[in-house]
Amino acid sequence: MDPIKTLRFHDTLTGKKQQFEPALPGQVRMYVCGVTPYDECHLGHARCYVTFDLVRRVLEYCGHRVDYVQNFTDIDDKIIQRAAERHEDPAGLAERFIADYFEKMDRLNIRRARVYPRVTGHIDQIVKFIEGLVSNGAAYPVDGDVYYGVRRFDRYGRLAKRSVDDLKSGARVEVDERKKDPLDFALWKAAKPGEPSWPSPWGAGRPGWHIECSVMSLSNLDVDTLDIHGGGQDLIFPHHENEIAQAEALTGQPFARYWIHNGFVTINQEKMSKSLGNFFTLTNIFKKYDPLTVRWFLLSQPYRVPLDFSDEALEQIRHEVSRVKDAIRRVRSAAQKKKAAGENDDTVRAALGSFVQRFDESLRDDFNAPQGQAAFHSLLNTMVRSLEQPEVGSGILLESLDQSLRMMETVLGLKLDQTGGPALDEAEISRMIAARETARKNKDWADADRLRAELSRQGVLLEDTSSGTRWWRKD
Repeated sequence: MDPIKTLRFHDTLTGKKQQFEPALPGQVRMYVCGVTPYDECHLGHARCYVTFDLVRRVLEYCGHRVDYVQNFTDIDDKIIQRAAERHEDPAGLAERFIADYFEKMDRLNIRRARVYPRVTGHIDQIVKFIEGLVSNGAAYPVDGDVYYGVRRFDRYGRLAKRSVDDLKSGARVEVDERKKDPLDFALWKAAKPGEPSWPSPWGAGRPGWHIECSVMSLSNLDVDTLDIHGGGQDLIFPHHENEIAQAEALTGQPFARYWIHNGFVTINQEKMSKSLGNFFTLTNIFKKYDPLTVRWFLLSQPYRVPLDFSDEALEQIRHEVSRVKDAIRRVRSAAQKKKAAGENDDTVRAALGSFVQRFDESLRDDFNAPQGQAAFHSLLNTMVRSLEQPEVGSGILLESLDQSLRMMETVLGLKLDQTGGPALDEAEISRMIAARETARKNKDWADADRLRAELSRQGVLLEDTSSGTRWWRKD
C-alpha cells in the first residue's frame, strides 16, 4: 500500500479545518445519514450523496481503507402519513422508494456503501440502547413514551454552536407538558392505533427519529467512536446534536472524531423545499440532463457552500461535458496511432506533472472538487494541444498522461467515453430506450428525439420495428 497522504478538511464540531487522523492508521469508519424513503429522490439528496461519494473516493486516493455505512429510516411519521394517504402498506411504500434511491444514485455513479442498515432491522438493539439511557438517568419514560433529558448532558449544543437556552428560545418543539424540558426529545414513541409497532419494556411502540442513527452507526461499525459522521447541513440541529447526546451519554466516549456537512441546493438563492414549490426530483432532471452532467454540476462548487440550480447552469455544464468527452476520444485515439517519440516529450511531461500535483493538492485540501476539475481540464487541454505539434505528443507520452487523466476521472467519480465505443453499458441503453418509448406513448416527441440523439451521440443507433426498438453500436 502506498504511503498515506495527508488530508485536511473542515470539521463542523471544531469549526476549523483539521488534519485528518483516523483512530486506526489507514482505516476509516464513516457513517452518513441516509434518506427517509417516503418520496422520490431529489436534487438535494443527489448533492449530499455525491459529496460523500467524493469524500470516500478522496480518502481511498489518499491511501485509506474506508468502511462506509449509510442507513435507511424505513419507519417514520412521514412514511406512515404518506402510506395512509395512498392507502398503501408503510413497508411496501418504503421499499419502493428505497429502490428509487438505488436506481438514481447508481446512475450518478455513486459507489454503494458496505451496508445499508434499516431501523426495522435494529429494533432489539435500539430498545437495549434506550434501556441503558433510562438506567443511567439520561432518559425517562412517560406513559409508554421515553424521552431524552437534554439538561442531563452538559455538552448539548456544541455542534450547533449554541447554548441550551439559546436553542430552547429559537427551537420549534412539540408541545408536551409531560416532558421535563421542551427540548427533550422522544427516543421511543408509544403505539397509536393502526400504526406499525414493536414490543418494548415501556409498551408497544416504535423508535424516535434520532436514536436510530446512534444505534445503527455504532453497531454496524462495531466501535464507540466513528472516524467521520456526515450528512446535509440541515441535520446539524437537532438530528446530529441529539445523536451526540444519546451516544456519548451511554458510551462515555466521543461519538465521532470529525463531522462533515454539505451545503444546501438553492433555487434563485432560496433553499429548495416542497413548501416553497421549488422542488426538483431526479426523475424530472434526468429527463433533460444526463446523470454525468448532473454529477459534474454538483461538483462545480465547494461542497460546503450553497449550490444554486438553474437550467442555464445545467446547459453550460452539458456543453462542457460534451467538449470533455470529445477531447478524451481524440486523445485516446491518437495515443494508439502515434508511435514515434517527440523531441520535447520530457518537457511536456514535466509541465503536465504540475497539473497532477495541482489536482492532488486541491482534493486533499477540503475535497476541493472545483479546483480538481480545473486541473483535469488543464491536463486534458494540454494533451489536446500536444496532438497538433509534431515535435511533442508520442503515443508513449500520451498513454502515460492518460493514466493520470483516468486517475482524476476515478477520484471525481466521472464515467467518460472510452475510445472506440460509447460510455453507456447495456443496462443504461435499455433504460434510455424504455424512457424514449414512454415519451413516444405520451406524444412527448421532443423528449423522444432528445433521447434518440443522445444515444446516437454515445455511439448507439436505433431502429423502430413492429416488434419493438432494435439497437446496435456504431462501428
